[in-house]
Amino acid sequence: MILKGSQRSGGTQLAAHLLKTEENEHVEIHNMRGFMSESLPSAFNEIHAISKGTRAKQPFFSLSLNPPPNERVPIEIFETAIEQIEQKLGLEDQPRAIVFHEKEGRRHAHVVWSRIDTEEMKAINLPFYKMKLKDVSRELYLEHGWKIPPGLIDRTDRNPLNFSREEWQQARRAGLNPKEIKRAFQDCWAISDNRKAFAQALLSKGFILARGDRRGYVAVDYQGEIYAIAKYTGIKTKDARERMGDPKELPSVEHAKNIIAANMSKRLQQHIAHAKAAKNKRSAAFEFKRQRLIEDQRGERQKLDQAHRKRWDAETKERSQRLSKGLMGIWHRLTGKYEKTKRQNEIDALQSFQRDRKEKDELIFKHIQQRQQLSLRQRSEINTHELEIELLRQDIQDYRNLKTDQPSKLKEEFRKASEKARKTESLKKKRDNDRRHEPEL
Repeated sequence: MILKGSQRSGGTQLAAHLLKTEENEHVEIHNMRGFMSESLPSAFNEIHAISKGTRAKQPFFSLSLNPPPNERVPIEIFETAIEQIEQKLGLEDQPRAIVFHEKEGRRHAHVVWSRIDTEEMKAINLPFYKMKLKDVSRELYLEHGWKIPPGLIDRTDRNPLNFSREEWQQARRAGLNPKEIKRAFQDCWAISDNRKAFAQALLSKGFILARGDRRGYVAVDYQGEIYAIAKYTGIKTKDARERMGDPKELPSVEHAKNIIAANMSKRLQQHIAHAKAAKNKRSAAFEFKRQRLIEDQRGERQKLDQAHRKRWDAETKERSQRLSKGLMGIWHRLTGKYEKTKRQNEIDALQSFQRDRKEKDELIFKHIQQRQQLSLRQRSEINTHELEIELLRQDIQDYRNLKTDQPSKLKEEFRKASEKARKTESLKKKRDNDRRHEPEL
């Protein structure tokens, strides 16, 4: 469980942030302790008002508790962690508010304590609280058997934000088969009886007829590659000259590349516009699905809360009826049966409370899983669109370099990044495999 804390002021803004439903799918005030007020903004105003009697400029200590993404963490673990943190930081019995947030299929908690010691009217000092929170975080990962993030093992080993191996492995463009190129050139030659017809036939297949430095007649493809006409058509240079005339009348290779760069850049810009439009359309569709899902989940939670209250009232009434009144009640007190029944009622009430909490947790876990699945599909599609747009932009840069006759470094950078991603993925798989085969103690 990742713990992030900070000393701060601004109770009004803090309360508004914690209660914000625009950014969070579900918001629940779980517990408030040590306040006269029942609302969160009023409670934080109490802390602010008390701090005016001190020199403290940051009377609040705010903490977020973020469990591992794929772990089902019940409320009891959050509460236990909060108690450990209180003891570690010296905030026991301080006024405190706990708020649960659910966002993008994950549940996390926020806790806000008052730092003001009302007996001594001064702020509680919190030395080295970041290191203490890190110690508690590490203990929680070890205690519950969660996979420890590298950042909690070694400060220098942070989890970088890289593209996945699958993203890097996507092909940027299809390669051309030399045999297919020869066949295309030969077909174009066969159906042409002059240079103009041959040039048009090549252009229909993505090649521009041009003047080479030494080879005489060449063709330039959409990637700027140069092909000798005589070699790929299988004819002699003399025969090519007789049909097509003087090659000096053809555009140079550089001019042909400029034409290709301009046309392809314009075309790729259109592809980018279409890719962005598709991305925005899919994002809007996913947002609509997310809002519908949140509304349905809020309705289910409301029904569960109503069912719990109804059942609790009925069970409370049933437990109260077990305690006899009148003369029989006096007799049961004398014989000890009253106390025995009372203890049994307390046990039953605790079990009912734990049952209701477990049912609520199960529903929350179900809802989190539903939103995680939707969020996963959304991220997968968005990443695919973003990668497509990025690769198209890199292709445009390649054509700009082609036009200015500057070598592009994008392909080499892409290759190096792909190799690095593959190595990282291979090491990760090896570590996971080693962990699976470790003997249990």
